[in-house]
Amino acid sequence: MKELKILGVVVALTLITYIGVEPFAHSQMHPHVEAPDYSFKDLGDVRQGKTGNVANGKSLIVEQFQCQSCHTLTVDGAQIGNSMDLGVMTPDLTSAGTIYEANYLAAFIADPAKAGDVAHKFEGNKTHPMTKLDMNYDGTFGDDDAQAVADIVAFLKSIAPSSLTDKEVFIDACGRCHSMKYAGLTATTVEESVAKYMGTVPPDLSQYIKSRSKNYLHEFINLPQKHLEGTAMPRTGLTESAEEQVVTFMEDIGDSKKAERESLGINVLLYLAVLAVFAWLWKIKIWREVH
Repeated sequence: MKELKILGVVVALTLITYIGVEPFAHSQMHPHVEAPDYSFKDLGDVRQGKTGNVANGKSLIVEQFQCQSCHTLTVDGAQIGNSMDLGVMTPDLTSAGTIYEANYLAAFIADPAKAGDVAHKFEGNKTHPMTKLDMNYDGTFGDDDAQAVADIVAFLKSIAPSSLTDKEVFIDACGRCHSMKYAGLTATTVEESVAKYMGTVPPDLSQYIKSRSKNYLHEFINLPQKHLEGTAMPRTGLTESAEEQVVTFMEDIGDSKKAERESLGINVLLYLAVLAVFAWLWKIKIWREVH
């Protein structure tokens, strides 16, 4: 009976401490943020409901805008263009229509700094490496611009592969800035350039799945400013499925023993349960002899 009273006191003190302290500590260390928004409603529809024309989009990208001056992409089975180091290596556009949400992709073409949620990096006379789309060079975004964006998005979706592996999505979405040494992946942008552009060298992501929860990673990738206000990391604009592939790849590399560990955990708990029974029986036997 005495032991049960002691246990009751310990449990009560533990609960009082937990209920009184944990909510406050959690609110300070892990403040609530909104759930990820994979439709990017805050960006609106810059296409203004216009239907994209694939042929026109191809003409705009390949012939008129000469996007291949800064980007690589595969068109009609052949790779064209050249990536450039503009602080960060410019991405290959072949998979853009698959991994990026269409509304975000359109908004990014129209205004990269705004869509990427990094306008704070380009205040004053600073400009984003990728210029805003302005068909008429009049400083306004009108119907012609909206139609051009719709056409470009339609074309990018038409050349995009129907599916990609988790590794391929990670490389296309994250590999220009982040390395993953345990997967043998090195960021394509040299450290000196990306450090100058971002303000610091982006971290290697090999073990981030252990230092951050999956929920945190989804929130951060979807909108970094939620957890790190003022960060230079842009909103990636990934679709929900592409983002899930990125996090899955990070888990496969950084926590490859998870399945083995979880299966072992069940066996350990069963062992402890059996041991507890024997310990209880042994206690009864000893106290019976004492009395």
